[in-house]
Amino acid sequence: MKTKLPIIETNNLILRQIEDGDAFDMYEYAHLDYVGPMAGWEPHVNINHTRMVIKNFNRRQEAGHLGVFAIVLKKGMKMIGTIELHSYVEDFKAELGYTVSPEFWGNGYAYEASIEVLKWGFNKLKLKRIECTCFTTNHNSKRVCEKLHFQFEGIRRKGYRLYNGLIGDLACYAMTDDDFKKIVDEYSW
Repeated sequence: MKTKLPIIETNNLILRQIEDGDAFDMYEYAHLDYVGPMAGWEPHVNINHTRMVIKNFNRRQEAGHLGVFAIVLKKGMKMIGTIELHSYVEDFKAELGYTVSPEFWGNGYAYEASIEVLKWGFNKLKLKRIECTCFTTNHNSKRVCEKLHFQFEGIRRKGYRLYNGLIGDLACYAMTDDDFKKIVDEYSW
């Protein structure tokens, strides 16, 4: 069953279904050798690689996955990253994943987009748990998880095999629906 992604607006961003027209903006950061490997994926070798990745995102959605949001900066309408809930189990759980172009790191955009995707996951999809994992060396992603008030659950040692065969440790974070309600009340999300 295909789930239609909503269009979500924040103060600075528009979150919408990723589309073929996002390929050039995505390739600008996806080809960098320090972006993909920090998230576990291979740097894109050319624009056609990026187009294929976008096509695969949308094929996965046709097969029942939730789909991938493009993170679009309202000022200039530039696509600056992606965010998704993957590993979705209906009415139970999913995993938050995000990537933002390094040109826009340090502006809080991953945090801003994540808040809205968490709201969608807990309020609309009725999830009971949302997880987020990142490599123990990915300090930017760990900081986003902490700012979002995810609970650190531990290290999954040798928990991920990279595209190049290397194996890495994962820092594991999670938020339950009960945690989310408390955070919404306390921080006025």
